[in-house]
Amino acid sequence: MGKIILRLDRVMADRKISLNDLAEKVGITNVNLSKMKTGKISAIRFSTLEAICDALSCQPGDILEYDPNAADDPVKGTDE
Repeated sequence: MGKIILRLDRVMADRKISLNDLAEKVGITNVNLSKMKTGKISAIRFSTLEAICDALSCQPGDILEYDPNAADDPVKGTDE
């Protein structure tokens, strides 16, 4: 079974936005956004995903990627 990989760090780098700035725009803590950026989460609220996409002017598919060949690890992806 594959897994979901978070590419938030890549999109943030492309947009040249800091963790602190994005956390403020999205309305979540730096700690939760940092966990999301490093893939140390197991779920994400649609409202949070929408806020991130709005702040970064991107699509969910720019942030989330499915790797069907990845090892059986827990699904990456909670912000709260």
